Amino acid sequence: MRNPKKTKILNFKFNAFSNFGFSASNFQGGFGLVEVLVGSSIIAAVLISLLGVAGNFIRVSHATVRTTQGVYLLEEGVEASRLIRDGGWTANIVPLSVGATYRFAWDTSTDTWVPTTTIHYIDGMFDRTFTLSDVYRNADDDIAGSGTLDPNTRLVTVTVSWRGPSEATTSKSISTYITNFFLD
Repeated sequence: MRNPKKTKILNFKFNAFSNFGFSASNFQGGFGLVEVLVGSSIIAAVLISLLGVAGNFIRVSHATVRTTQGVYLLEEGVEASRLIRDGGWTANIVPLSVGATYRFAWDTSTDTWVPTTTIHYIDGMFDRTFTLSDVYRNADDDIAGSGTLDPNTRLVTVTVSWRGPSEATTSKSISTYITNFFLD
């Protein structure tokens, strides 16, 4: 048997809501305009945030690809300078002016790298240059900032530069020593 006090309390609670216009029939109509607007705003905010994140991801990915390409071009430049040296120190390295800026060009008639002063953009974007510097040795025959000039050693500095999407120029450099390995 039901407790008449409990039934009376439940009826009072239900009747209290129906007195203010809230009834079970009012809640069966679906979403109201306010709920739709709030839901749409939340979805729009999430989508705009995701688009911003995706845009940043793509920008960083492109910058990473360019940097990786630049590093590979630096390594290739060091190898190209060694191949030029291997073609003959006296014929290929000695005639080059110390401190002058050169670029690498592939000579199809000899299938080797040659130094040139002509600007050549790689992939229409990258500018790769190299310079030669004198090398000095101290009394212990170690490389030093001053001392006796070593005519059989040069410092090669390869630089790769390119413009990013913000038109800022990025440059990477690497330096190494080359020597008259074959004493020609």
